Amino acid sequence: MRLMILFLLLFSNTIFAQSISGVVINDKSKLPVEYVNIGVAMKNIGTVSDFNGKYNLTIDSQFDNDTLLFSSIGYLPFAIKIADLKRRENKNILLKERMYQLKEVVVKPRTYKRKTLGVETHFKNISAGFKDNLLGYEFGILMHIKKTAIIKSVNINIAACSYDSIFYRLNIYKVLGKNNFENILSSPIYIHMSKAEVKEEIKVDLQAQHLVMEGDFLVTVEHVKDLGKGYLYFCAGFMNKTYYRKTSQGAWESAPIGISISVDADVEK
Repeated sequence: MRLMILFLLLFSNTIFAQSISGVVINDKSKLPVEYVNIGVAMKNIGTVSDFNGKYNLTIDSQFDNDTLLFSSIGYLPFAIKIADLKRRENKNILLKERMYQLKEVVVKPRTYKRKTLGVETHFKNISAGFKDNLLGYEFGILMHIKKTAIIKSVNINIAACSYDSIFYRLNIYKVLGKNNFENILSSPIYIHMSKAEVKEEIKVDLQAQHLVMEGDFLVTVEHVKDLGKGYLYFCAGFMNKTYYRKTSQGAWESAPIGISISVDADVEK
């Protein structure tokens, strides 16, 4: 009887879970779109397309009435009902490039002071980071400012790394509400280094991006490429909290430990 029950459970999982595979393609150039976030909003079901735009995601039939969202920096998001995508013979997705309007620059006399925001600890006995190779997993620190900040660089203090090389995406979000953030970048920023280049501190120069933030903002590091077995841990401390989500389009959560991500910025007095 137990064997029969086990068989039925395994069989039911097989028939109700379906693997969805395809390629995400640029609508105009017909070239693949790399590292696209793909997931069911707020359900922690998601993945990231690879360098060639290929994606694979297994979704249980209980989510057929939910919407699968494809989003990528520089493109308009695309949403489709999961049941409809499952019925399609061709599951390739076309993304349209987003047109960014240049904002009018109003020059005002302001006084700025160089500050370091976020978590700066180099303490390695407390650490947190990536170890399960989960695509779309990201961690970040909320930067608190009252007025305007011009971002100069992002600094990440590393506790340990076992990968031969690392490849992550740096994201910057404005705050829309509690655990609600919107990416403000118009082009992706990647951190790609060999193990020899991964020192105790990684510094990402962002001056060329001309990033100006008004009010609090979130800076995260996202796991977007299959790196195989291994781990990357950040130094951390107990005086701050880390915001994270487990996969693409997943729900944001927070943990009572602050990973060491900081920002050098010119902050309005």
